[in-house]
Amino acid sequence: MTGLQRIARAFAQAKAEHRLAVVPYLTVGYPDRASTRGLLAAAVAGGADVIELGVPFSDPLADGTTVQRASEVALAHGVTLADCLAEAKAIVDGYDIPVVLMGYTNSLLRYGFARVADDARAAGVAGVIVVDLPVEEAGPLDAALVPAGIARIELLAPTTTEDRIARIAGAARGFVYCVSLTGVTGARTELPPDVGAFVGRVRAKAAVPAVLGFGISTPEHVASLRGVVDGVAVGSAVINVVTNAAPAARAEALRTYVASLVAAGRS
Repeated sequence: MTGLQRIARAFAQAKAEHRLAVVPYLTVGYPDRASTRGLLAAAVAGGADVIELGVPFSDPLADGTTVQRASEVALAHGVTLADCLAEAKAIVDGYDIPVVLMGYTNSLLRYGFARVADDARAAGVAGVIVVDLPVEEAGPLDAALVPAGIARIELLAPTTTEDRIARIAGAARGFVYCVSLTGVTGARTELPPDVGAFVGRVRAKAAVPAVLGFGISTPEHVASLRGVVDGVAVGSAVINVVTNAAPAARAEALRTYVASLVAAGRS
């Protein structure tokens, strides 16, 4: 089964179970290299549908302080893109779950787009989210990813025009990532009031599921999005759960938290 087929299967299963798909994000190498695999397994045990693996980067311009700090720590531990691909392969081989890498252009460019595509395909990676690469400049990366059967997951912000939504969402592969707000990542107490209208504009044009991310942090947030989106991506709040738990309790705290999001997304 290809990565894209795994994504389609995950969203189809969530839909059949009348719930939102849950996409937790973890930075590889945070809080330390040895913990990553166990935390990923805990997220899967909690019911995660797709795993979003953060590739640590020195200048994560779209990320708030939580993910910035996680990247800083991971880089201090020497984590590389090759390490992220190894973690992706382990989770795909062990759990047959779709894995998406999230990072920045320079990491992929330095590694080499063709090599990224080859190694990601070998690892079973389903897609990549490249936060600072607009579609107008993504041709060289797409040329490597498309033959490898790997999706470049499109990002759409609330400020996106209707024409651009139609052009980007209509050609999206895997799923389309809707950014809930104009700003950086980070857990929020409330979601913007116009999220429903924005996602509705995207879903009307997209042939693939729509996932909402940035700011989602509580089961109540997830419950409020039932019927609005197809899935939710949760990053900073996941990292906060890991950070705030005692080392021996981190995996169970994460499993419990992800399970609470899955339950909240069930109608």
